[in-house]
Amino acid sequence: MKKFDIPIYYRSPVISVVKEARKITDPRKKDYSPSVLDFGPVRFFIARHFGFCYGVENAIEIAYKTLEENGSKQVYLLSEMIHNPKVNEDLRNRGVKFLREHNGKQLISWDKLTIDDVVIVPAFGTTVEIQQILKEHGINPYKYDTTCPFVEKVWNRAEYLGRKGYTIIVHGKYNHEETIATFSHSRQNSPTVIVRNIDETRKLCQIISGEIPKDRFYELFDGKYSFGFNVDNDLNRVGVVNQTTMLATETQTIADLIYKTMQEKYGKENIKVHFADTSDTLCYATYDNQQATLGLIESHADFAIVVGGYNSSNTSHIVELCEEKLPVYFISGAEKIISGSEISHYDIHSHTEKTTSNWLIKHSNRPTNIILTSGASCPDAILDEVLQEILGFFPGSAGIEEVLLPFKNLN
Repeated sequence: MKKFDIPIYYRSPVISVVKEARKITDPRKKDYSPSVLDFGPVRFFIARHFGFCYGVENAIEIAYKTLEENGSKQVYLLSEMIHNPKVNEDLRNRGVKFLREHNGKQLISWDKLTIDDVVIVPAFGTTVEIQQILKEHGINPYKYDTTCPFVEKVWNRAEYLGRKGYTIIVHGKYNHEETIATFSHSRQNSPTVIVRNIDETRKLCQIISGEIPKDRFYELFDGKYSFGFNVDNDLNRVGVVNQTTMLATETQTIADLIYKTMQEKYGKENIKVHFADTSDTLCYATYDNQQATLGLIESHADFAIVVGGYNSSNTSHIVELCEEKLPVYFISGAEKIISGSEISHYDIHSHTEKTTSNWLIKHSNRPTNIILTSGASCPDAILDEVLQEILGFFPGSAGIEEVLLPFKNLN
């Protein structure tokens, strides 16, 4: 796989060593069990796969090279390049201005753009409508485009199916940048509707089967379907694509339910006419991260620390998986660890940050076992900071060099 040139300060002297060792011992990623860093009184279980994925590293490389090559020009980002506050803050400190917030709020008017400005498209991609706005201002929307190749793969698959006469069902969060972009590109060639989860999919299937009156579609999916969507005609032939950061298992469950519904309505012998197989649109990195998380939670740890941006979709799904088995603290960085008694962390259900006391479990007769992982947009260096912050609460721990020695011997 391609090696990307990203700033050295995003790498780490601890986590990166562990990652490299696992690549050597398990190059085909067949073993999703975690790596263990044993410091004596505390042990960290490190996920087999986490952190920067191909798409994120590609975006970071393009963004920083763009800055180097355009030092005399004003450089803009359409919105957050990736969902990590420290990466975006570093870009701001280097003079990059953000045209919009991740939720779509306009920060700088399009009319401020000039033909000499540079505009970077974030890893999530952007809409056809915004591409047109940039063109109208004399800016090539593809020149500094960091759209993830796996997001583009979804777009290409949706375009292909649309030209074959299929309606596209997008599994995603309708207000997420990637889903908004995918929806925009998909509806150019095909009727398109967004489903958030299995519950919404079940309602859609009940409309297809006739259990729910067709005219209720427009109420139940208000704001989530393309202009001119015709329920009578547009749910006869369908294909499912996804927001690449959603749970892969959930996308598959959604596709399976729609497949079953279409088969019951049109017959097994006609299923290929009415349902298109789109399993190849699942992002490998999202899948690997989620499988590695499942491997992590089998370690019977005391709790998990998940690090990443609070608006990161793929990170929130890692939190969800961990929550099924043990306490989880979702933090953006080491600064959220107030002390050995208090930690400030994000609640993905209430969408608020809260403080928890007595979070750090210590045992008199065995080590404290901690899961440590992150989302696809979190630099390894931030995990290093978290690990070292927690180590400070365990006097008598072994030194980092000593613990890393077995991993370095493999590199």
